Amino acid sequence: MSGTNAAGDANLADTPGRTNAIGDASLPGTPGRTGSGGDALVTETAADMTGPSATRTGGRFRFPTAILLTCAALGVAGAVLLAPMNWAATILTGPLPFLGMALAGLWLLPSVVALRLLRRPLVGLLVGLIAGLVLVPFSGYGFQSVATNVWWAAFTELPFLLVFWRYWGTWMHYVGAVVVALVYPVLAWASFNLGAMPLGLQIAFFATTMASCIGGTALGILIADRLRRAGVGGRR
Repeated sequence: MSGTNAAGDANLADTPGRTNAIGDASLPGTPGRTGSGGDALVTETAADMTGPSATRTGGRFRFPTAILLTCAALGVAGAVLLAPMNWAATILTGPLPFLGMALAGLWLLPSVVALRLLRRPLVGLLVGLIAGLVLVPFSGYGFQSVATNVWWAAFTELPFLLVFWRYWGTWMHYVGAVVVALVYPVLAWASFNLGAMPLGLQIAFFATTMASCIGGTALGILIADRLRRAGVGGRR
């Protein structure tokens, strides 16, 4: 029969093409239907797509304004420290290379402070880059200072990169220090004419570099911990 009434509408709520309050509520997932149930499902799905799992994917690589400002401050402070040390190392490296290498660990200091304090991916490299840029007009080496600072900063970042920045143990900082203390003398072998030195002096050169890098790293950790206790850096 072609007649309709309230009961008929209720009984035929599931018939394709028919919509009413009961049908909308009971079949929220039916294609083409809209209503409070369907809206809830769409909202739920959108929430799933933008929920914590999606945030975790790229959240660690975001740099909020507070982080950027902290990195900028650390980079400038590092440049203020390294500007005179750069000239001192240059003067000492010729006649007294061992004293020059005793200052090497200071080039790790700004990046170690940043990584220890902020515990964010790439902040060590960012601080090294900023320090190098600030040093350009003062170092006497121009933009080579940028490459130098980023090179040293890369070794502070490397151990954390290998674990995808998921672990921030204190000993990881020292891994980077030991690696760079071994790599740098090898790369600078010809520059310092280490091949012409007796074996004992070669060993002393490596030992001096190692002690300096470990000492600079320890100092960076100490400074970062003091800054955190003072409220700098916020929550991890």
